[in-house]
Amino acid sequence: MLIDTHCHLDFGDFDPDRDAVIAYAKKEGIDYIINIGSSLKGSQDSVALTKKYDSVYATVGLHPHEADEVPADIEKAIEDLARNNKVVAIGEIGLDYYKNYSKPENQMPLFKALVGVAKKLNLPLVIHSRQAQVDILKVLKEAKPIRAVVHCFSGDEDFLRASLDLGFFVSYTCNITYKKAEDLRQLVKITPLERLMLETDAPFLPPEGRRGKRNDPSYVKLLAQEVASLKGLTFEEVAKATTSNAIKFFNLK
Repeated sequence: MLIDTHCHLDFGDFDPDRDAVIAYAKKEGIDYIINIGSSLKGSQDSVALTKKYDSVYATVGLHPHEADEVPADIEKAIEDLARNNKVVAIGEIGLDYYKNYSKPENQMPLFKALVGVAKKLNLPLVIHSRQAQVDILKVLKEAKPIRAVVHCFSGDEDFLRASLDLGFFVSYTCNITYKKAEDLRQLVKITPLERLMLETDAPFLPPEGRRGKRNDPSYVKLLAQEVASLKGLTFEEVAKATTSNAIKFFNLK
């Protein structure tokens, strides 16, 4: 049993064959998929997917790229969506100082507001962080106690250790298979298995050998194999531990 803890099946990339993608993932042993809300519409669509597919759960939130055009009364809108019984976290939310698709001064208040929604509802956070680790850690330290996973981890060892020291989880994607990703592979090796989760971030970041093509949840299996190889463990050990971590973190039933 495996869990894809972060993907975007609501995106148009999956419109032609969404049913088949979910069915194939199930066949490959991916029993649960967490579909991540990254905009208000995306969060609404994610909740809708949970009603159609038994294996799909959702998070709701706004990606930092959305921060320049935040819908009115966004906190209430996200809170209302989060009260659906298959919504398991607030996210993805955070800060992104790399792409500059939105102004940092707009990202911060959105991030803090949605952290507040998570605390109010006692839900964990799915964190997006790119070149923003100092500010991310500052906000999350101020918000403690809070549960969080830093998704698609791409920081340095200092950020990894700081995240682990705060009790957070870390999730890795198929980009750890890339030829130039040796630094990431070293971080996987030092991440405790009991704090590690697996994700595809589909349709993005397909594994090596499939780059340029669409990623999908079935590739969690390849990711688990890569993690097992890096950590000197069996596939079964990695699958069991990461699945247990995700079930507990997201309170899956």
